[in-house]
Amino acid sequence: MTVVELGLRERKKAATRAALSRAAARLAVRRGVAAVTVEEIAAAAGVSPRTFHNYFPGKEEAIVAPLTDGAEAVIAGLRARPAGEPIWESLRRVVRDVLLPSGAGGGVDTETLALLRTVKADPSLVARQLCGLGEMQRRITEVIAGRTGTDPSRDLHPHLLAGAAGLALRTTVDLWADSGGTADLPALIDEAFERLRAGLPGP
Repeated sequence: MTVVELGLRERKKAATRAALSRAAARLAVRRGVAAVTVEEIAAAAGVSPRTFHNYFPGKEEAIVAPLTDGAEAVIAGLRARPAGEPIWESLRRVVRDVLLPSGAGGGVDTETLALLRTVKADPSLVARQLCGLGEMQRRITEVIAGRTGTDPSRDLHPHLLAGAAGLALRTTVDLWADSGGTADLPALIDEAFERLRAGLPGP
């Protein structure tokens, strides 16, 4: 298989995963998690249930995937930032870019807001989301270690940075979602990372 063919294959797989996760999220928001089946998700995405299971072990993982599949974008963003840029600034900018793509205005889209509310109301989805975010944090830790010249097998530094950045991301998005999407998400992101950079001074 050539490099071009391999690239096309990987893009097709990514597109199929995205289609399945979007279908799962929309069905869960519309009908509730308990009423959604793998067969319905697969049909909505135009694939078979067998294909579904090539990408996700169950419907819960597919439903939360739009909220946990951002690792690649974060990793690519961190690698693209200037080498001499302070790591907190790099993390802040990357989180903003991932959460606020061009044209998103003051917040993420209404579908994501509805999905966040659905996930928060279902303990099984919260558990799956935390597992997915944990894997994202592990991968981001490795990139931060490369940027900071630390060893993730021995040093706390990259783990603490990745963990704090992940907490900032989750907290700001939760506050934004709890406000019904009316809070200023860019301002929340900036404040969260500035407070972390300053060592969490008192209010």
